[in-house]
Parts: sequence; structure tokens; C-alpha cells
Amino acid sequence: MKLIGPFKQIIPMTGLPTKGAITDNQLEIVADGGILVEGDRIKTIGKFDDLVKVTSLNDTEIHELKGDHTCLPGFIDAHTHICFSGSRANDYAMRNSGKTYMEISKAGGGIWDTVTQTRKASQETLTKGIVKRAKRHLANGVTTIEVKSGYGLSVAEELKMLYAIKDADELLPVDLVSTCLAAHMVPRDFEGSPAEYLEQITRELLPTLKAEKLTNRIDAFIEEGAFYPLLIEPYFNKAKELGFDITVHADQFSTGGSEVAIRYNAISADHLEASTDIEIKLLAKSNVIATALPGASIGLGCNFTPARKILDAGGALAIASDHNPGSAPMGDLLTQAAILGTFQKLSNAEVLAGITTRAAAALNLTDRGRLSSGCLADLSIFHTADYKEILYNQGNFKPCMVWKKGALAYNKHKH
Repeated sequence: MKLIGPFKQIIPMTGLPTKGAITDNQLEIVADGGILVEGDRIKTIGKFDDLVKVTSLNDTEIHELKGDHTCLPGFIDAHTHICFSGSRANDYAMRNSGKTYMEISKAGGGIWDTVTQTRKASQETLTKGIVKRAKRHLANGVTTIEVKSGYGLSVAEELKMLYAIKDADELLPVDLVSTCLAAHMVPRDFEGSPAEYLEQITRELLPTLKAEKLTNRIDAFIEEGAFYPLLIEPYFNKAKELGFDITVHADQFSTGGSEVAIRYNAISADHLEASTDIEIKLLAKSNVIATALPGASIGLGCNFTPARKILDAGGALAIASDHNPGSAPMGDLLTQAAILGTFQKLSNAEVLAGITTRAAAALNLTDRGRLSSGCLADLSIFHTADYKEILYNQGNFKPCMVWKKGALAYNKHKH
């Protein structure tokens, strides 16, 4: 066993409601605490001095921290696209110069540019790119990362991406959760209708995903210019029949996607920048996690997800980075969450829940996102006596240590 501490504060993120608003005084704070770890799990949390006495008779390793430290659960980034090749820096420059999405697309940019570059890349190259980006996430306190395909847009190329994600997962201390986003857009080189493309990936891709255990999550971009609600139904019907979890890119530029997410009892509906009071009310009544992606709002210069309204209506809000080469190149979850909190007037508790316990729910994971007995020993540790300093610094204050499954995975002083 290992005993880690003492911490001026441990913020376990336990005992919080799964839906609706949260005030900061609902956060439990363990003062002068320690965390006892057995294997990859938390055994118990309590006063550090008491735990030292309890464990003094066995072979417990004591990892004693010098100075003031605060511990949070390892952060969870529930929506990323970090499997890709190439850069869209030219898109960013053109967008900020006033060019429209269509103008950028006609000039060779947009999603199709990333598809072209990703298709050219080998599986090994894609794996190396994922590992590099995931290590940066780890240094920022993120211990679980969802990763989507969606830049292959053919059966063979989507499989290449998902194998690359699987390979990267085996090389990293962090956990990667893969998602198939073959329904990202209709590939330009597909000789057939959007319905025929969906029918092909339904027939040829979905059974392989199951057989090869490449993912248990299916996503689709429901939007004008991608896939409209009625078109996606046969695809989602088959995915549900095969036992996949559903998640949806919903209401980014126009509404309709969140309604589909609710109808299919999706785990999450992500984006929601265009959601109106009607969609917010329906989401709040459902069990669908609303996932805000402030990185896309910052990257595109558009409205933020109406996070305050979602919480006040009784919805569950997760916050993810949407790290991707086009609309959300920053990829810094903590910075984005802090900025969203400022613009949407979210409490510290709501922001932190959005990247821990509620983010875990957005990935249907019950063994992380909080610090309690039996949960994974995923710890994000900051050199401060007050957890409020973390969001106050708006992402400029990074963890000094990150533990993953009971092992020290990142130490700022050794990097």
C-alpha cells in the first residue's frame, strides 16, 4: 500500500447531485488529509496523521509531501479529436481575417483537409501524435481522455484511426476511451448518397468494431451540411441493436441534434451552443449529459454553450476540450473550463464537477471522477493550500504531480 499526503485540502467531489446547480459550500473539503492507496484503487481517505499511525505496523510506502498541496480527482476530458494528422493553422488565420466556412472549404481547408492529411498518415504516425497530445493532457492533470475517429471517413481509414487509438492507449499511463465518429461528414470521394454512405458503414464497419473490441461508443455529427436527424435514425437503430452507447454532436450551429440524443437515450449531447430554452428544458428532463465544449467557442469566436441555463433548468453539465486541429486547437481543458465558468457564471463546484464526476458520467464510467474508497487512484495535485487558486488562475496554474492508478505518472519537477 501507499500513503500520499499530507494535503492541506482534499476535494473528493463526493456526495454531489448528478444533475442541476451546485454551490461551493456543497463541496466536501478534507483538511490535513491523506490518501491510502492499495494497488490501483483508493482504499481510504482521512487525516494524514491518523493514517500514518494506522499503517505504521505494515509495509506501507509513505509519499510525504513537503509544503502546501491540494488534491483533486484526475480530470476527465470527455470529448476530443486528438487522433489526426496535419495542421489547420491556415484555416485559423483565414477565419480570423473574416473568411466564411464555405470560403475556407473552397480554398482547400475545413474538415476535408484534415481527412486528407490523416488518410496519408500511417497508423504508427497517428499513434505517435496521440501519445504526444495525451502526454500534454496528462501534465495538465487529465487522466482519462475520450478520443474520436472521424477523419478517415471510409471503413478502412476509420479502422486505421481506431487501431491507432488502441495502440496509443497501450503506450500511455492515461486511459483513452475510443469513440467511432465515422458519421462526421459525407466523404467527398464517396460515390453515392449520404444514406448510402451510412448504410455502408453500418454494414461493414459496426460489426468489425464489435468483433475487434475497438470501441463501444458511436457518435454522429447532426447538423446542416453533415447528417440531418431523420437520416441518422437507421444508423443509430443498428448501433443500439448491437449494444453500442450513443453520443451526439448536437446543436452546434442549428438545433435538432439534442432531440435525437434524447430519443436514443444517448450518454451525452455535446456542443449545444445553438440550444434554445426548448432544447435546454428537454435535456434537463432527460438522462442525457450536456457536454459544453468551450474550446470550440474560443476557436470559432462564437457563443458559449448556455451552461448556466442548463444547470438552472436541472440538467447535468460536463465540460470537455473538443481538442481538434480545426475549431479547437488549444486543447487545454482546465483553461477552457475556467474561461467558461467566467462567462457563464458557474461556481467553482460546477466547473470542477464538469471535468471530474459529471465528465465521468458523460463517458458512462463509475470508477473515477471522485476520490472515494474503491475508485481508481487518479489524483491531480496542485502546490497550493486553497483549491480556489486553481480556477482563479484561469488555467495558468498547472498540477505539480499527477498520479494514475496509484502510480506517479507526472512530476513537474522532473520534466
